Amino acid sequence: MTLSDAELDALLKRLHLANSRRIWRDLVVRAETEQWGFRDFLSLLVAEEVAQRQQTRVQRLTRRALFPFLKTIDDFNFTYQSTVRLTLLGSMLSPDFVTEGRSVIVTGKPGRGKSHLAIAIAYRAIQNGFDALFVTAAELIDDLSAAFRKGQLAKTLTRYTHPGVLVVDEVGYLTYGTDAANMLFHVVNDRHKRKRSMVFTTNKALSAWGSVLHDDDLAQAILDRVLERGRLLRLDGPSIRTHHLGLDDPAGAEDISTQEARISGKRRPEFPEPTNREPERGRDEKCSDHAASPAREQARDHRGHTAFAGRPVMRGSSNAFSDDCTRDKQRNHGGNERCQHNSVDHPFF
Repeated sequence: MTLSDAELDALLKRLHLANSRRIWRDLVVRAETEQWGFRDFLSLLVAEEVAQRQQTRVQRLTRRALFPFLKTIDDFNFTYQSTVRLTLLGSMLSPDFVTEGRSVIVTGKPGRGKSHLAIAIAYRAIQNGFDALFVTAAELIDDLSAAFRKGQLAKTLTRYTHPGVLVVDEVGYLTYGTDAANMLFHVVNDRHKRKRSMVFTTNKALSAWGSVLHDDDLAQAILDRVLERGRLLRLDGPSIRTHHLGLDDPAGAEDISTQEARISGKRRPEFPEPTNREPERGRDEKCSDHAASPAREQARDHRGHTAFAGRPVMRGSSNAFSDDCTRDKQRNHGGNERCQHNSVDHPFF
């Protein structure tokens, strides 16, 4: 039985063998050139079809998982981690992690790679043939709360209980409503009974989940179900985002308030701000007759004379006090300062 190319294409299309339909002509030419046997040709054709379907499935499930970014375990930098190594994550990267319904809670300060690690675990589950879903804790709680008010909680709950792996990111980052513990408990309890894997990331201590979710008892029940078949991973080390600044290095990091101001990487500001410092005053300063001593009062009479310590002095007179005087820093018995003038004799007129 001999089929034409068009007839063979039609049969492959009917069997939904899209990749085989696309590559079979090239494989026939290659088999004739290299003198393959029928078994070799058929084996390669089927292997290419399976590989293409696997790749298509991974791409489709990755889109459905709604990852904010795609990271793999190979992209994670374990250099700065003292408690987590790749060898310790072997069980989380195997198909058994999903089939046995295991879970993990990843804790640590911001920037340590918690979301990266959670996405890498979920993506490996997709590569192993399972589906996954990524959602933040705030989105999950708000979605279920809105569905509860509409009377559609059971329908909406299916979205979070069906996937093989559920990643709940950023527990404790934002403020939730008073029903947060109730909504999250519905998801965790249902997945726990069905042995569905869960991955949580948080920057809060487990003991603080009660205050975060507004219910200590339900928070304890949630953690009890998650950790029954789960593990707790603590990420330490410096922040990945600000590692280049050395802010997490206790030996070399400077207090920001004491660091020298810089503009465009320069050690000193190119355009320093003006200061309000007053100029220093010299030791010998000139003082006017009227400002020589706070003990002496200044007043002018109606005739244009100056009253100075009770003695009238004609203005402009050659016998007036000298304009230049030095302040005597010695204190008299009364504790007040005196101004001594060059002119000793002050005649009356």
